[in-house]
Amino acid sequence: MYSSRTGERIDMIYWVEGHYIKDAVEEINHFMRDWRTDTASKMDLRTVDIMAASHNLLDVSEPYMLLSGYRTPQTNAMLRSRSRNVARNSLHMKGQAADLRLSSRSVNQMARAASACHAGGVGRYSGSNFVHMDCGPVRTWGG
Repeated sequence: MYSSRTGERIDMIYWVEGHYIKDAVEEINHFMRDWRTDTASKMDLRTVDIMAASHNLLDVSEPYMLLSGYRTPQTNAMLRSRSRNVARNSLHMKGQAADLRLSSRSVNQMARAASACHAGGVGRYSGSNFVHMDCGPVRTWGG
């Protein structure tokens, strides 16, 4: 995975034989931070698991481009003031969501892979070319 804003890249194994690797999880938390305020939060690893499972289903070697992971309430409010597509109580503020892109796969392909996990919310943002994945209730939206 790499960040669209900071250019950082992260490739790692974060789970082995039923256990999360502490150092890898800390690196994920830092990588998925709110880049606007440089504030990190504890990411819900269920979201990371959904991202990893979806990526495996897509059978790609290209890393995800992370557009948004954790967001502070201030960042979420700013984004909400600019777009009606930002939820007031976004799961991004709980570290439970990520907005992702792959240049080698369409929004529909990515969303189908995420939906196949039956594990959270999947939003299609075709106009902006990204997919939202979260570990909230199972649901889909967008087109």
